[in-house]
Amino acid sequence: MSTVPKRFEILLVPAHVEDRGGATVADSAVRSAVVEATGRHGESGYPIYEGHGIRADIDPETGTVEALLVDGRELDYGLTALVRLAAPG
Repeated sequence: MSTVPKRFEILLVPAHVEDRGGATVADSAVRSAVVEATGRHGESGYPIYEGHGIRADIDPETGTVEALLVDGRELDYGLTALVRLAAPG
């Protein structure tokens, strides 16, 4: 049985960014947040992660965001949510 990661970092990146010109994904992000597992599951059935105004249902096996709210609202058009494991805190 695999363990569910306790923390992820979510990066909100403009979808039109194709060539970052050597910049990292983190440098291209317009917002980032470390979100932590709440112990609850969302309507998607996946664990809920929250932090810094972001709430996300994330499939812990694939790192796929299944549902996302930013400051209580849906993600703005033109932004993409990228997920990576966060350093233990």
